Amino acid sequence: MARDYKDEYKKFQSSTEQKKNRAARNGRRLKLIKKVGKEALKGKDIHHYHQGGKLKTRVESASVNRGRREKSRLKKSKRRRWRLKKK
Repeated sequence: MARDYKDEYKKFQSSTEQKKNRAARNGRRLKLIKKVGKEALKGKDIHHYHQGGKLKTRVESASVNRGRREKSRLKKSKRRRWRLKKK
């Protein structure tokens, strides 16, 4: 079954809170591009995370940034246990 992007946008991404979150991430991305330059980001991802209640960013390789999410799904993952406890 194909992914329904219109429905997904209506339900989740169009909310005011998500628009603010997306704008914050995009703003941080632009700040980082100004700081390190666009060439330094080729083949890299920007990792967005919260520390001390503030949104922080750092440049990472794409495999590390995307692999973090994959590892959190595994049964023995510490991140998974943390997520399950919070709910």
